Amino acid sequence: MSSIKDKVVVITGASSGMGAATAKLANKEGAKVVIGSRNHDKLSKIASEVDNPDNLVYQITDVEQVSDVQALVKLALDTFGRLDVMYNNAGIMPQGAVEDVKKLPEWQAILNTNIMGVLNGIAAAVPVMKKQGKGLIMATDSVAGHVVYPYSAVYNGSKYAVRAIMEGLRQEQHNNGIKTGIVSPGAVSTNLFSTVHDDKIEKQMLSANETKNGSLTPENIAELAVFMMSQPENVDINEIMVRPTGQNI
Repeated sequence: MSSIKDKVVVITGASSGMGAATAKLANKEGAKVVIGSRNHDKLSKIASEVDNPDNLVYQITDVEQVSDVQALVKLALDTFGRLDVMYNNAGIMPQGAVEDVKKLPEWQAILNTNIMGVLNGIAAAVPVMKKQGKGLIMATDSVAGHVVYPYSAVYNGSKYAVRAIMEGLRQEQHNNGIKTGIVSPGAVSTNLFSTVHDDKIEKQMLSANETKNGSLTPENIAELAVFMMSQPENVDINEIMVRPTGQNI
């Protein structure tokens, strides 16, 4: 296996959960890390906790705004001179019945964050990577992008879309030296459940995710994300799917 040392890694949705854990591990392993999210205080806290603070910078970033994501990539270029990895990690998980008209604003938010957020990251990264002749674009997908279950169909659809977009990107850009990869976790103990916005469904989901050996941790996912980032240029791991041992879905 190659190494992540000295690679320049941009991570969105990096103020908590899997994004924060990946930022910390990548920094520990010697990467130069650029993180963004909408929460300045949490970004600042992460910057104060990493092993190599000189190798981490951050900026408030709303992935729904392509200008914000472009600015985050520019920060990477201005600070570290290049872009090796673009990890589109930001996501939300509202749940509910598809026909519920009251949920329409939340369905729009899913599309804006989970799908357009990835597309905005791609749009910001591809021109830079084409000029470099190499790079890796990643996204956080989900087991929910492989199976559909009641009251999650819109979220499922967003994650199915990410799979399709990332495979299309691979086919379009592999001759430019650009690699693609998605990480598809099952149940992970993060604050993503706080975006469900339905107390009954959230309780059911948390109960369903209780397994004999517990859920995955953000650190579990960070290990896999950094593994994907660490591959040599001739190796493109297109997907990692991981579940807690006891998860049935």
